[in-house]
Amino acid sequence: MTDWPDTTVLADIFTASTVVTATVNAPAQSVDIAGWLRNLPDKEYQRCAPPDHKAAGYTTTDDGRPMSINVEAIGTSLMIQHYVYEIAEPRHCRMVSLSDVLTAGGWTTIQVIWDLSVTDNGDGTCTYANSVTGHPTADFVAMAERGGASLDDIVAASRAAAEAHNHLETPNYAASIERWSLARH
Repeated sequence: MTDWPDTTVLADIFTASTVVTATVNAPAQSVDIAGWLRNLPDKEYQRCAPPDHKAAGYTTTDDGRPMSINVEAIGTSLMIQHYVYEIAEPRHCRMVSLSDVLTAGGWTTIQVIWDLSVTDNGDGTCTYANSVTGHPTADFVAMAERGGASLDDIVAASRAAAEAHNHLETPNYAASIERWSLARH
């Protein structure tokens, strides 16, 4: 019998907490973040954070909820995100993933919350906000302890990597959303 990892999310510990903004040169009423995500081609996803972004696709959960699958390298880890939509509106999407993470110590899991929104600037542009919040699971913490690593050091490295990654992808996401929005109107 296989022991399944403990995927209990430890919401009081943050492996990521980053918000980066960028301008979208398109009117807010023409922006549809949920539509953009559902139609985001794999290669366009890769262009949004080279060389970190590896692959993206769109599917559903077993019960039919929309889900974005993203494969990306963040810091020294390979992550497979299983983002399930909680909010899927034209100007706001919030997705939650119990993500698989390949680390030097092996596979583990973390929870990642990805929140994308735009705010109308009133001048034909809008501000795109890309927010990423991460929480470890009990298995993630146990793996750190088994490896003799300091959880504080791992969390600090994870936060720094997430911040750097967010600064890489956010302006490129904004430009992609802009192109997609303007092409549709």
